[in-house]
Amino acid sequence: MKIDLYAFGKIVIDGKAYTSDVIIYPENVDASWWRKEGHRLQPADLETVIRKKPDILIIGTGKLGAMEVPEETLSFLRSQGIDVRVAPTEKAVEIFKSSHGENKKIVAALHLTC
Repeated sequence: MKIDLYAFGKIVIDGKAYTSDVIIYPENVDASWWRKEGHRLQPADLETVIRKKPDILIIGTGKLGAMEVPEETLSFLRSQGIDVRVAPTEKAVEIFKSSHGENKKIVAALHLTC
């Protein structure tokens, strides 16, 4: 999967535009991702990601970084053997793009707005 463009509220992946938060898996995009507490990420919000057992999970916290990723969530993900990288979404997109040469299973969970 290749990210062509990210702007506030919009992302283009492999030529297809999305206007809701997404999870990018190596084989597909989940454009129906929603969190129980909108701007607070919990392990339950990432059940499918955890089942897919990525080597790296890149979390985009929004254009302004408004989505909180509590330490408990990070600790849980790391206990599952997942290398977690958290950044505002614009930077997370850069991390995602630069990580593709690592020969690892990479997933990105990106909040597109605030």
